[in-house]
Formats: sequence, structure tokens, C-alpha cells
Amino acid sequence: MVIRKKEFLSIPNILSYIRIMLIPLIVYFYLFAENYTVAAIIAAVSGLTDLADGFIARRFNMITDFGKFIDPVADKLTQCTLILCLLSRYDIMWMLVIIFFVKEISMALAGLFSVCKNNKKLDGAKWFGKVSTVVQFVSMTALFAFEMSLSAVNFLITLCAVFMLLAFVLYIKEYINLNKESK
Repeated sequence: MVIRKKEFLSIPNILSYIRIMLIPLIVYFYLFAENYTVAAIIAAVSGLTDLADGFIARRFNMITDFGKFIDPVADKLTQCTLILCLLSRYDIMWMLVIIFFVKEISMALAGLFSVCKNNKKLDGAKWFGKVSTVVQFVSMTALFAFEMSLSAVNFLITLCAVFMLLAFVLYIKEYINLNKESK
């Protein structure tokens, strides 16, 4: 893949870079400064840049191959950061840590298998992956920002787990169908 300067510096891709650059700020304000409100605001800004980059890319025909790579990388790095930060505060987050890493590693391997074996790949994120990402960002930002009862915390974390597992199962189904089409 050859990346042209125009692709590299497109507005949607710059927004993805901003999301990646916000990660150390989230970690600093959440773990070290223990300023959960500021960390939540930064996480919310990160989520909004994710929405903006997708909207701009589609609306103004700025979708690039590099953008298809960097956007999900920024998403996964941010999601991982939020999960690991919350792990310092809520023990039940181990459930999400395990689901997140199993899901992402499995999907990476399934994608690699599809490309190497059949020279096929999924064409972008599916609706269920997008819904799962939104549920995670909103829930985790709320967990960053607000003191909640243990039952509310458990509900939000379980909600994230359910949507992550649903997305995982549906993506695996997509990969199975993709590989069946190749035979």
C-alpha cells in the first residue's frame, strides 16, 4: 500500500491522529492527576472526533485505504486505554479486559486468515461494531465522569460486555461467510 501525502493529511485521518494523541492525556488525568472529570471530557472529545472523522470521510468522499487502517487503530487504542484506566477503579473490568483482548486478537487472526488464504477482507466496519463502539464510549465516559452505585457500575460494564460479545459473534459470522464465498 502506497500512502500519498494527500491521504495521510486528510481531515478524517488527522482526527484519528488527534484521538491517538489524546490517549496519554486520558491516562494522565485519570490515573495520575485523578481528575476524572477532565479525563471524561477528553474521552468525550475523543469519541466526538471519531464520529466526526467518519462523517467527514463519507460526506466529502475522503475515504482512504490508510484511513481504513488508522481509524480502527485509533478506536482500539482508545477503547483499550479506557478499559485499562477503569480497571484501576473497578475490579469487574477484568471481564471487559478479557473479552476485549480475546475479541480483538481473534478478529485480527480471522482477518489475517481471510486475506492470506482467500485474498478477501471485510469491507469496513459493520453496524453492530459501530453500535458496540458507541455503547462502550458512552458507558465508559459515564464511568469516568460520575460516581455511581455498584449496581449502576455493574450494569454499564455488563452492557459493554454484552455488546462486545454480540459484535464479536456477528463479526466471526461475517468472516465465516466471507471465507465460504471464496470456496
